[in-house]
Amino acid sequence: MESTVWPVYSPFAKMHYGKGLEAGRAQGEARAVLTILEARGIPVDEDDREFIMECTDLKRLDEWARRAITATSAADLFAEE
Repeated sequence: MESTVWPVYSPFAKMHYGKGLEAGRAQGEARAVLTILEARGIPVDEDDREFIMECTDLKRLDEWARRAITATSAADLFAEE
């Protein structure tokens, strides 16, 4: 049986390997934050929407998702930052 694991040898490959998966996870988290706010009837202006969608920090996006559950405005997501 052949291995499906691709060995990462070159510096370029080491730098970029797995980045697509991480970017996809971040995009999904950002969409989840916006979905939570939308489901709760909280308006999000275009600047905030763009800011959320451009974020690639998964830890920050997780925190925003938690805050979106109790937020009264989109600005509540960014408090204390």
